[in-house]
Amino acid sequence: MASRVATIVLNRPEALNAWTRQLGDDMLAALEQAAVEPDVRAVVFTGAGRAFSSGADLKSGEVGPDGRLTVLGPLRESFNPLIARVRAVPKPVIAKVNGPAVGIGCSLALAADLVVAAESAYFLLAFVNIGLGLDGGASLTLPLRGGHARAFEMAYLGERIPAAKALEWGLVNRVVADDQLDGVVAELASRLAAAAPGALATIKRTINARLYAGLDEVLDLEAVLQQERVESADFIEGVQAFMERREPRFTGD
Repeated sequence: MASRVATIVLNRPEALNAWTRQLGDDMLAALEQAAVEPDVRAVVFTGAGRAFSSGADLKSGEVGPDGRLTVLGPLRESFNPLIARVRAVPKPVIAKVNGPAVGIGCSLALAADLVVAAESAYFLLAFVNIGLGLDGGASLTLPLRGGHARAFEMAYLGERIPAAKALEWGLVNRVVADDQLDGVVAELASRLAAAAPGALATIKRTINARLYAGLDEVLDLEAVLQQERVESADFIEGVQAFMERREPRFTGD
């Protein structure tokens, strides 16, 4: 923490900051600490190394009693509470996107109040490419930021959205040169930290009241349906195709 700004770092650079339950728990604990610390006036999320986050770490996924991958527990108990708290914490939250923001890492960025991205960064919701639906609240935050047409395009096609296009689409607030990212975000966070905290909390609360009223329901629906998807043959084929670097052959099973 410096200058009344708490910086929370996704710190698994060797795995491009892929999410595990432990990483989700650690980020939520750090955010809760920032929420109750009176000296903290603004919060910044960023990634260590060259990525913001590559999404969920399927290699360290949890296995249920039946031996199958389970995502329902991690989503309900770790990842979704973090996303919900980002929206509910009565302090401004900035996503400093220093590199690729993929999957639930992209969802985290979309959930922030303000998003500042490096020119080299990109945003990717690649769930469809491995037979999955959206999670991390992206079903709500994506259309809120980009609108109906762009939300379906990004979610259906599973293509990278470069930072410049993300700015054009309204997904981010600012795009800056890579070597200026730290300075720009520090200045923005300091400006927010110097503002009246009660005013900022009120603004966030009233914006949330209408736009994010259904977030909890969306998060849980995503989790339930995502668990259905990971039990499907298409998901198994999608992951196998990804590992083998070939086009998947989805059957609808």
